[in-house]
Amino acid sequence: MVIIGGGVGGCAAALAAARAGLKVIMTESTDWIGGQFTAQCLSAPDEHPYIEYFGRTASYATYRELVRDFYRRHYPLTTRARANRQLNPGDGWVSGLCHEPQVALSVLYQMLAPYLSTGILQILLQAAPVAADTNGDSILSVTVKHQQSCETTVLHGKYFLDATEAGELLAISNTEFVVGAEGRKATGELHAADEANALDIQSITYCFAVDYVPNETFTIERPQHYKRWKNYVPTLNPPWPGRLFAMHCSSPYHDAIRLFQFDPGLDRVRGERYVEDSSLRKVEDLWTYRRLLSKHHFAPGTYAGSITLVNWPQNDYWMGNVIGVAKDQMCAHLLEAKQLSLSFLYWLQTEAPRPDGGLGWPGLRLRKDISGTEDGLAKTPYYRESRRIKAIYTVTEADIGRAQRAADTHTDPREVKASFFKDSVGVGLYRMDAHPTTGGRNYVDIDALPHQIPLGSMIPIRINNLIPAAKNIGTTHVSSTAYREHPIEWNVGESAGILAAYCLAHNAQPRAVHADPMMTEELQKTLLQQGVELNWPAHIL
Repeated sequence: MVIIGGGVGGCAAALAAARAGLKVIMTESTDWIGGQFTAQCLSAPDEHPYIEYFGRTASYATYRELVRDFYRRHYPLTTRARANRQLNPGDGWVSGLCHEPQVALSVLYQMLAPYLSTGILQILLQAAPVAADTNGDSILSVTVKHQQSCETTVLHGKYFLDATEAGELLAISNTEFVVGAEGRKATGELHAADEANALDIQSITYCFAVDYVPNETFTIERPQHYKRWKNYVPTLNPPWPGRLFAMHCSSPYHDAIRLFQFDPGLDRVRGERYVEDSSLRKVEDLWTYRRLLSKHHFAPGTYAGSITLVNWPQNDYWMGNVIGVAKDQMCAHLLEAKQLSLSFLYWLQTEAPRPDGGLGWPGLRLRKDISGTEDGLAKTPYYRESRRIKAIYTVTEADIGRAQRAADTHTDPREVKASFFKDSVGVGLYRMDAHPTTGGRNYVDIDALPHQIPLGSMIPIRINNLIPAAKNIGTTHVSSTAYREHPIEWNVGESAGILAAYCLAHNAQPRAVHADPMMTEELQKTLLQQGVELNWPAHIL
């Protein structure tokens, strides 16, 4: 089996397939496996509030505990931190497990180690897909090119899993897919765009990590395009409240303004979302938002300052599309997205307003060692959106959105439930959280119900031996926003690996498994045995 893409979904798929005894080759376009956790520096994951107990696969729960164990075994934790069963190394308020990307990388290799050492699993790093050979409705091989040597390798397999960040395998294999925003008439969704636009995707972000050392100066060289970004006023609908670089932004709720406070010198021991500013207003604390490592958990003097991840509204890049455009356009936008993130850092170091009335924090230090890059930015941007297969079943807002489900079923919004899928292969829970798009649409944030991952959304309408294993399942532009986070992508990848193993063991194609209720049920029994939850507990629904 061949897995193209070594991100969150790819690693989960490789783990599941190798566990089933399949010989697996997994490719990764960067030199780090792990995707959102590592190369994208998003190891302060977006997770639902029940993640410690349910709503995740058993292997994802294992990953989380191994991260905690890594800190306990290798770091000089305080006695209190070491005894905390739910240790959150960064105490960021976005997640109960904010940690460093390279810890994630170590843990992923630890989980895959038994299969790497026996040769069941082989990983090809810095290998990007460039071509696919097909015959009718099947993929025969995929060619990958090494990013530095430019040498090509042809990979053959009975099944190919697309676990890339933007659905690259879909494009080169002529698999039917959708990209960008569908129109409201096509999907019937309350929050769909007025008209379809294949170039209208969510913003990408080049994340980066910084720590703060008082009374020191680490100001970076002024970025080439700093003036542009410092003065940039977004043109979005609904309107953005002033310049992009500010301690406020648009809020998706009731046309309000979202207020922030940034004070790395405060560095609170406990990461809590809201603090009070000088006017006694509740504002969101950006410093502890995605804090990766809190110095308060470690022996005094271990760290000069805590480390936080900058993946904020101010460095989202929506000014140009990077999916499905010419390579020169894509490269130009990626370079400009880097300029945006570096300019924002420079602004924080030199001109951002401080609570004491001063300007800038020169003690903010770009942590290149955290990202593993020379420029200090993540190895690859965070892709919030991917190409999505045209599937046997496409999940829409009508399946998982509280408001639309209530309206469609004439049910009290407080009692309504998501669509129930008899062919469930997993569960998820995340709001339909759409960041500003390249089409000029501002934030959209829609309440999503605890939902499932239907098997039908993982089966292409034509290609027989391709299975999506990341953010590329059968969803819409709107519903995909609820299926893009770490635990759900892991679940999709793991279920894809188990599905491929089941098909090979029973000499059956995924479409046939879905069409046969007995085979679907047998697959679900296998998923349950492997620790994949198929339904939410009744008290959550």
